[in-house]
This record gives sequence, C-alpha cells and structure tokens, in this order.
Amino acid sequence: MAADLLRALLRRPAGMISAFLLLFLYGVAAFAPFLSPTIPSAQDLQRTYHPPTSLIWQNGRLCVRLYRLVDPSIANYEPLQGQAAPLHWFSKGPDYKLFGLVPSALHLFTVDAPAYVYLLGSDATGRDVFTRLLYGSGISLGIGLIGVVLTSFLGLTVGGLAGYLGGWADSLAMRLTEFLMAVPGLYLLLALRAALSSRFPSDATFLLIVVILSALGWAGTARVIRGLVLSLRERPFILAANILGQRPWTILFRHLLPNTFSYLLVAATLSVPGYILGEAALSFLGLGIQEPSSSWGLMLGQAQDIKIFMLNFWWLLTPGAAIILTVIAFNLLGDALRDAVDPRFRLPGK
Repeated sequence: MAADLLRALLRRPAGMISAFLLLFLYGVAAFAPFLSPTIPSAQDLQRTYHPPTSLIWQNGRLCVRLYRLVDPSIANYEPLQGQAAPLHWFSKGPDYKLFGLVPSALHLFTVDAPAYVYLLGSDATGRDVFTRLLYGSGISLGIGLIGVVLTSFLGLTVGGLAGYLGGWADSLAMRLTEFLMAVPGLYLLLALRAALSSRFPSDATFLLIVVILSALGWAGTARVIRGLVLSLRERPFILAANILGQRPWTILFRHLLPNTFSYLLVAATLSVPGYILGEAALSFLGLGIQEPSSSWGLMLGQAQDIKIFMLNFWWLLTPGAAIILTVIAFNLLGDALRDAVDPRFRLPGK
C-alpha cells in the first residue's frame, strides 16, 4: 500500500513537492530549539521592531551586519558601515530541551553578545520573530496532526459501529452528528473555549484546543464511514464471514474498517488545514495559545496593530505566509492521495 502510494505521488509532481515540503516543516518544528539562535521569550526593549538583519561575507566567514537606532518613534535603523559580527556554527547558547526531553545548549548558529541576529526582524518587545516562528510551528502543526488523529479515531469508531449495528445505535449516532454539523462551527468553537475557561497554562491550553477541534470535526468523518460500512457489509466477503460464523466484532475490525482506511488517509490529509486554521482563529482572537508560548495564530494576533501596516513592518506577517503555505501543501497532497487511492478520481493519462 505504501509503495503504491509512493509511486502514485511520484507521477504527480505537485503532490510529491507538497509531501517533501510538509516533511521539511515538521522536521523544522521538531528541531526548532536547535535551529533557533535564542529562545522565544528573550526580549530586548532597545531593539523593538528591528528589521531583518543582513548577512554578509567578511574576513573569510559569514557575518551578520550591525545596526544603530536612528529614530525610535518610527523604529528606523541604519546599518553600521564596516561593522559586523561573525556567525558561530554549532555553538552554545540558551539552554533548552530537545523534543521536550533532552537537555541541550547546542544551537545551529549564534552570535557573541552584545551583537544580535534577527533573520526575520523583531517584534514589539524585541523578540526574535524567526525563533518564535520556529517554536510556533511546533504548536500550530502539532495541533493539526494530533487533532486529525483523534478525529479519525472517533469518526472511524462511531461511524463504523453505527453502520454495522444499525437500529437504535445508528439513529442515536446520526442524530448526534447532525446536531454537531447543524451548529455553526466558529460559534460553537468560541462557546466551548469560553465555557472551559479563558485562562489555562500553556500545556493545558494546547490540549484543550486539540480536544475542542476534535470534538467539532469527527461528525462529518463518522457519517462518511457509516455510509462506506453500509455499502461494504453486503459485499460477498462480508457475507462469507457471517456464514463462517465469525464474531461481529471480528468482522467489523478485521474486514470492514480496514477497507475504509484509504478514505481516512485522504480525509485526514485534507482535514489538517482546518485544525491549523482553527487554532490560528482562536489564538488570533485571544482565546487560544497564550504567552509566553508561541503559535502562528498568536503571532498574527499580536501583529494586528495599525502601526505595523503604516510603517511596513512586513516581517511580523510571516506567520500568515507560513499558514498559507502549509494549507496549500496539505490540500495539494490530499488531492494527489485522492487520485492515487480512488480510481474514480484518476484523470485520463495519469
């Protein structure tokens, strides 16, 4: 199955490029502390709204140009001619825990204090946007991945049982899914978040958002799985299993549900962007991830000051570009997987 999917993706350049891009993004999220020159909470009030620093080649090594603040009222910085700080590769910096478990102080690159490096500029409190973007990717991308796993599990279980058992179990499950699908998603999202408290520790907030988004997203998956099970349970191989006396649970989990995995794979890929956008919407409205943690939605929410647009602090909008890029990549990958696993969607000559 995996080999067939890989061959199908190789025939679809857009899907293959999207798959590699997503692998790169998740790899960056996993190694964000190592790739970042500092930590996301490090502030420098003397360098607020600092523009991205330029990299130059000087004295036979890569260096970062130094700047001086000319006008604090408009955050106008000018480069200091001939002054630069060398980048140190694989050097020690602030302590962190890789994967949340392994203590380390090794960073891909750093500069010696009091020099600084802002590859994507700094925010209103002088924090490195590049570092916060990398750390935020772990939360934004992680919520999508964990949320879709929970949604797929709930949808597979509820839809599979409803389709196979029928009767009152089917009616109860479908009425519940219809209720969830009838309520506007955004309003239910905000109501659940407000009802479950507006202030949680960062870890609890992350898990809370995952649970809320999963509770909203499983209904559609359950209905489709139910329909697939209803069509599959009349197939000859299911009827043969019944005649041979196999137990109902064995038939359900060994024969019926595995035949829905191809749909689940495509549906999960296409659903991840919804979770990423849901987290971004909550954080943008101040109901999602809270300081001192970082997420793409939180960074966008902090960048909605009119000053940012008037003075063209474009680097503070890079989380929006990251969200757009990720959503497009997931959608292209989902389209490619759909064409690969379902022959009805294959285009002529593909």
